[in-house]
Amino acid sequence: MGNNIRIGKIFGIKIKINWSWLFILVLVTWNLTNLFGSLHPEWTIQKRFLTAFSAAILFFASVLAHELAHSLMARARGVPVQGITLFLFGGVSSIQRHPDSPLSEFLITIVGPATSIILGIFFIAVSGVGFQELDLQVENASDIISQLKPLPTLLLWLGPINLLLGVFNMIPGFPLDGGRVLRSILWSITEDLRKATRWASWVGQTIAWLMIMGGISMVFGAKIPFFGSGLIDGLWLSFIGWFLNSAAVQSYQEIVVQDILEGVKVEDMMRVDPPTVNGKLSVSELVDKHIMQKDDHAFPVLEENHLVGLVTLEDVRGVNKENWEDVLVNEIMTPRDELVTVTKDEDASDAFTKLSRKSVRQLPVCEGDEIVGFLRREEIVKWLKIHANSVMGNMMSISASMNRGFPDLEGEQYKERN
Repeated sequence: MGNNIRIGKIFGIKIKINWSWLFILVLVTWNLTNLFGSLHPEWTIQKRFLTAFSAAILFFASVLAHELAHSLMARARGVPVQGITLFLFGGVSSIQRHPDSPLSEFLITIVGPATSIILGIFFIAVSGVGFQELDLQVENASDIISQLKPLPTLLLWLGPINLLLGVFNMIPGFPLDGGRVLRSILWSITEDLRKATRWASWVGQTIAWLMIMGGISMVFGAKIPFFGSGLIDGLWLSFIGWFLNSAAVQSYQEIVVQDILEGVKVEDMMRVDPPTVNGKLSVSELVDKHIMQKDDHAFPVLEENHLVGLVTLEDVRGVNKENWEDVLVNEIMTPRDELVTVTKDEDASDAFTKLSRKSVRQLPVCEGDEIVGFLRREEIVKWLKIHANSVMGNMMSISASMNRGFPDLEGEQYKERN
C-alpha cells in the first residue's frame, strides 16, 4: 500500500492525505491548545482542545483551498491535474506536466498565494475585531484576544496564518510559488525553460542554505527577526531549508532529463518481450521458476495474451512464506486498471514524468490489452548515460536520483516501486 489515503474528490480532483499529515495535525492541535490556554486560562481543557482542533482542521482546509486554486487554474489552462495531497509541509497539487507558456505558469502559480491572502483578510474581517486593533506589536494585543470567545479567537489565528502562508509562498525560492513566479518571468525573458529553471533553482538553493545556516545559528542562541531563537525553531527552519534545497535540485534535474528525452520514443529504449507469468501460478512457483531464475523484480501477468496485472517482488514479500503454495499470483498482483502504462509511440519524456510522479520502477508498454514491452528506469538511465554526456555534467547525480526513486509527494506509490 502507498503512504497516501484517498478521502474524496472536489470538482473532480482527487484529494489524498499522506501519513505525515496526521503528525502535523497532532502537532498543530497540541501547540494551539497550549496557546489558547495561555490566552484563555479560564477555558476548560475540553474547550481549548476543541477550539485548537477546529482551528487546525480549518487551517488545512485553507491549505487545500490554496492547492485547489492551483489545480483549477491548471485545468483552465489545459494542464491535466491528477489530484492534491496534504502532507507534512502542507499540500501539493499533482499537475501532470509543465505549463506550455510562461503566462500559464504565472497564472497557475499566483492564484495559490492570492487565495491564501484573500482567506486571511476574510477570516480577520469576520472575526469582529477591527484591523487597526490587530497590531501585534502593541502591549494590549494579548488582552484584546483574551477577552474574545472561541470563534473569534480561532478566526484571529486563522487570518494571520493564512496571510503568512501566502507571503511565505512568495519567497523566490524554487520550487515555492515565488520561485515558480520567478521562473515564469525568466522563462518569458530567455524563452528557454531549462535556463529559467536553472536560474530559479540557484536562487532557491541560495535561500534554502540561508535558512539552514539561520536555523543552525538559532540553535546556538542567535535571534533572527520573525523566526526567533531556540533549539526547536532553529531545527525546524533548518529542516525546511534542507527540504527546499533538495526540491530545488531535483526540480532542475527533472527538467534537464525531460529536455534530453524530448522527441525520443518509448519504443527506442523499451525492453522487448519482457518475461511474463500466468495469474494461476502459485507464489511458490513464481519465486522458484521466475524471480530466482531472472534479474527482474516485476512480471506482467497475462491471461490469453492479454495484460491483466503486474506482480512484483514487493507483492511476494507481503505473503507469509508458509502460504506461498496456497496463494495465487492473481490474488496479490496489481490489477490492470490500477497500472500506469505507456504506448510505444509515446514520448519518452512523458513516460519519464509518469515514472517520477508515480515513484515506480517500470511501466508496461501496451497496445490495447496486449503488452509489447517494458520500460524500466534502468533503460532510461542507460540511454541517458550513452546520449547525454555532452549535454550535462551532473549525469551521475540524476542517475542516482532515478535509481533511488523520486519522493512520493504528487502521486500514490503502488506496488511496482521495488
